[in-house]
Amino acid sequence: MKSFFVVVGILFPLIAGAQFNIKGTVLEDSTGVPIAGANLYLSDLNIGAVSAVNGDFEIKNAPKGKFLLSVSAIGYATKIIKVEFPSELNLNIYLEPRTVVVPEVVVFGHSSSSSKESPNTIQPISARTMQENGAINLSDGIAKIPGISQLTTGAGISKPVIRGLYGNRIQTVMLGLRFDNQQWQDEHGMGLNDFGIDRVEVIKGAASLLYGSEAMGGVIHIIEEKPSPVGRTTGDVNSKFFSNTNGYSLDAGIKKSTEKLSWRIRLGTESHADYKDGNATRILNSRYGGYFAKASLGIKRKSWVSQNHYFFSWSNYGFLMDTIQLYDTPDPRNSRSFDRPHHTVFLNVFSSNNYITLPHSTLRINAGFQVNNRQEQEGGNKISLDMMMNTSTLNAIWTKNIGRSELSVGTQDFFQTNRNFGSRMIIPDANLFESSIYGYWKTLYEYVSLEGGIRYDARFIESLPTLGLNVANGGPGNDIHPFSRWLSSLNGALGLSLFDEKHWNVKANLTTGYRSANLAEFSSNGLHEGTVRYEIGNINLNIEQNLCADLFASYQNKHVTISGSGFYNRFLNYIYLAPTNSEYLGFQIFNYVQNDAFLYGTEANLILHPHQWKGFQFENNYSIVRGEIANGEYLPFIPAGKFGSAISYKSENKEKKRSWFIRGGGNYVLEQNHPGAFETSTGDYFLINAGGGFSFEKGNKEYRISIVGNNLSNQVYYDHLSRFKYFGIYNIGRNININFKISFK
Repeated sequence: MKSFFVVVGILFPLIAGAQFNIKGTVLEDSTGVPIAGANLYLSDLNIGAVSAVNGDFEIKNAPKGKFLLSVSAIGYATKIIKVEFPSELNLNIYLEPRTVVVPEVVVFGHSSSSSKESPNTIQPISARTMQENGAINLSDGIAKIPGISQLTTGAGISKPVIRGLYGNRIQTVMLGLRFDNQQWQDEHGMGLNDFGIDRVEVIKGAASLLYGSEAMGGVIHIIEEKPSPVGRTTGDVNSKFFSNTNGYSLDAGIKKSTEKLSWRIRLGTESHADYKDGNATRILNSRYGGYFAKASLGIKRKSWVSQNHYFFSWSNYGFLMDTIQLYDTPDPRNSRSFDRPHHTVFLNVFSSNNYITLPHSTLRINAGFQVNNRQEQEGGNKISLDMMMNTSTLNAIWTKNIGRSELSVGTQDFFQTNRNFGSRMIIPDANLFESSIYGYWKTLYEYVSLEGGIRYDARFIESLPTLGLNVANGGPGNDIHPFSRWLSSLNGALGLSLFDEKHWNVKANLTTGYRSANLAEFSSNGLHEGTVRYEIGNINLNIEQNLCADLFASYQNKHVTISGSGFYNRFLNYIYLAPTNSEYLGFQIFNYVQNDAFLYGTEANLILHPHQWKGFQFENNYSIVRGEIANGEYLPFIPAGKFGSAISYKSENKEKKRSWFIRGGGNYVLEQNHPGAFETSTGDYFLINAGGGFSFEKGNKEYRISIVGNNLSNQVYYDHLSRFKYFGIYNIGRNININFKISFK
């Protein structure tokens, strides 16, 4: 963090330039009637406005530069407009009644763009959509996207899987910086929900050029909620209730913006008892809950825009051991006690995202610090594992527009420490440092976008002498000693997007990615009760590298939207767990090994939205992925293919400011008969889902209510990516979710 303030202190006196205003009117395209309450938002600057009763709006004090202005209103298709200062702008913006789904602005790397202009496959899903789907957490919410699944350890512990890749092959970006929640272990979930966010953007495929290490499978980019319109104070209260877990989630936030300052505060909590499967069998100690807080402060000064965030969470997650499920006497059904084995995770995240306009270019500097404390308590109030991870991050990127093109040069620096304080240790104390430099070029023509670049990364990792690591275990693997490694990687990307104004979009993308082994893969040496295995690391593991080819095409008109993609992902030195024929204390011993591997698959989506039947939509999707090792074996944790289908109808009354929706559908998941070496096959199953809701405004308040049911037939099933299936435990049964939100304008 000190280096960040030094850089800003040097640059701030050099920052110069006037500020500019955007004025105009938002109108209906066919009638010219003014649209009140339209939201206008400059995502790069995190500032916006709302149109008045006569449709007029004004965004003041925008710095010099090129930006995307997103304009949206209830009942209309979102419109994206490119604006460029230093000219004062006075615009008439016409919105079409919503008949087809129009992609909004997406964020890739350091800047925003229209999704059709980016060669990358980026799929957003809003927090509202996740809630209306009855998602129980963030991973569950984005798992509704074709090609996305989740690796679960019960209902509360889950992590996203993008095209068969998860954990340290997927990078999560939160508050503008890389987020690390010690995801190296299978039973370590992402631990995040939709608390205080606007949407999640899922980048499919390798994205190491702009995101760096561990983005070789894709990126989960969490976009925070938008600030309040300038001159307004807004707030909201949200509540959710879940029948299966007798669970609830409550949060409330308030935010305010002026021309130079914006701030927000949000507090929340969630609590879930044990879940029940389709047989109404209670899964003892699958409970979880926690407390959360977010705060933000935005500063706008001439050519400097700064967004500063703080995030805190304290969460508990129960986990299974043989004695719990088979022999323990159950406590009351609604118990939230964590006297039995559980994880306790503390998170503190600070970040500062800064956009600086220089005389002929721009500079972004994002810096942050994260503290992650993960404890494993095995009962009797005794802390077994106690790991503290501190992470410092500094990202800087300089961008210059050259005609139709944009040149960016950047660096990402990352320093992390891991320390043990518990009685049992499975990874050593360690330090990790990573630094990179990259160049990125983007050229945009009227209907063609080209982009590409090259990146070099260097990483140093060292483990420290850790008293008790091997002595306490007393098991195999005692040849693992402190080590240090220098690792480097060269990566690149080349992409093309072709599009017209309304109908076609074709993308082709060739990218590479990389990661080094994590601490568990290098030097794990211990029992993993949560995984029913004894794992031994390998300090000689090399860099894991991949080459990913991705082809995407879509077509839409007033009646139909159709899209499809195919991908091929080739890995060199893929790291995975291989079982041995040996055991320790009844636990099978697994070694971390490397081999070449490849994944390939396809995704397809068909949406019918007849122009004559406004509000009606019939959506169908399909996705499948296959993963194989060069020796002929199948990769573990590869999701089964699935079909999804849903019919929905939404009615909106713009004059009375009311809307309602109804939705029903199902997901058919195919059998997975290509299991990994230590996996079992799983059969097919079909889940029925349905829901509906309505919203209305009264005075200065908006009310939104929805009821959603998932697995309505109470299907008894094993998902292939459920780690509970090895205990003979089924996935969650019927779950009715009720959402209630009040927004204060």
